[in-house]
Amino acid sequence: MKTLVLTAHPDLSKSRINRKWFETFAETDGITLLDLTRLGGPTLNFNVAEQQDFLLAHDRIVFQFPLYWYSAPPVLKAWMDQVLTYGFAYGPSGTKLAGKELLLATSTGGPEDSYHAGGYNNFSMDELLKPFQQTALLTGMTYLRPFVFHGAAVASDEDIIASKATVLAHVLDPELNPAIKKARLDKMLEEDAKLAARVST
Repeated sequence: MKTLVLTAHPDLSKSRINRKWFETFAETDGITLLDLTRLGGPTLNFNVAEQQDFLLAHDRIVFQFPLYWYSAPPVLKAWMDQVLTYGFAYGPSGTKLAGKELLLATSTGGPEDSYHAGGYNNFSMDELLKPFQQTALLTGMTYLRPFVFHGAAVASDEDIIASKATVLAHVLDPELNPAIKKARLDKMLEEDAKLAARVST
């Protein structure tokens, strides 16, 4: 599985959490890592053909970003607007991303219990991230369970350091794809059935 991480943070040098994740991904073999803020520059303009080639060369696409006003920072929106084009990502002939996986790795300032009905933020993270899920569905990608780090505003240094291993394990877990997990479980059941049949004879 070839993994592409697209980091969308306005200023990684000022980040406590996303910078640590970025550094962890950079040190990991098998991950291609792009800093969209650096690539897009002040005008947030991207080399579309180059970015599309990156997408085509990888199986799992990861959007890494801090949650900004219940959405992504402007740099990720600009990248999506420019790169996920008609005829490439969607439309009658836009099937280039079909079969790939989309995974989000995001951080929030508020605590986890504020993201639910009746909480300060009223909605769950699954609800707030629906636009990304719909983007995956429209482009034929498999939307995977997001990784969310809550409470960044009050997180201890120890919590942040611990999140490095957790986010990396999540991003590299092949069984986030339910089809892959089901295939493994089906194989185990088949092997158990064969073993039971041999024992009964």
